[in-house]
Amino acid sequence: MLTRIIASIALFPLFLFVVYGGVPLYIAQMVIVSIALNEFYKAFKAKDIHPIFFIGYVFSAYLAVKNTFKLPIEYTYVMIFILFLISIVYILRLKKNVIDVAITFLGIFYIGIFLDFIVITINNFDLGKIYVWLVFIISFMTDIFAYFSGYLFGKHKLIPNVSPKKTIEGAVGGVLGSTCCCILFGNYFGLDLINMAIIGSVGSVIAQFGDLFASSIKRYVGIKDYGKLIPGHGGILDRFDSVILVAPFVYNAINFFIN
Repeated sequence: MLTRIIASIALFPLFLFVVYGGVPLYIAQMVIVSIALNEFYKAFKAKDIHPIFFIGYVFSAYLAVKNTFKLPIEYTYVMIFILFLISIVYILRLKKNVIDVAITFLGIFYIGIFLDFIVITINNFDLGKIYVWLVFIISFMTDIFAYFSGYLFGKHKLIPNVSPKKTIEGAVGGVLGSTCCCILFGNYFGLDLINMAIIGSVGSVIAQFGDLFASSIKRYVGIKDYGKLIPGHGGILDRFDSVILVAPFVYNAINFFIN
């Protein structure tokens, strides 16, 4: 447990990029997405699936360019189309197969596009630098409260075939913890508390879906962690598995409930 706490503290410098914003944030995003994609693609080698790493890295770099120059969404469609055409060349030359390409673009969609909503939230709302913290509050508070609730009260397994240690009691504790923390956050910044309660509770469920989805992939390919970059947590993808799904949820929830 001490190792997990130290590792969590070690992640705080990453949040400085969120506070500062601008080009440093976009560069940090490119690096994190590239590392996460690398971890994701490597995981499938155990199943003899070989994604096209190069395409994932190009898309990571494109995100930094897009956000720096505030390019419209149409440019993203064009970039994905071009990268898909390149992947077809790999297939035609018999260097890759359709499954390799499918996992390549699953990674781009699941990691690249979803994590980009952190930057989109900051840039698209007047209070974006405040709202964006909901992504991390929901993700990390769900994880923390679920861990301790499961440890103290856990008796009934949630989905043992996917994640044997997770319990129903832990899941409920995660939702309650996320909801309470979002309400406190909203009260501090003068936001509507009912909206915060809804976003905190629904967001927590989505965070746990993100965790379980990442766990299901690890179980499928037969690995414990995606990487070893963060002591006690594994890789970037192990730490941000909840954040990946919570980021687009928070953006759309703000659009629906607040903006």
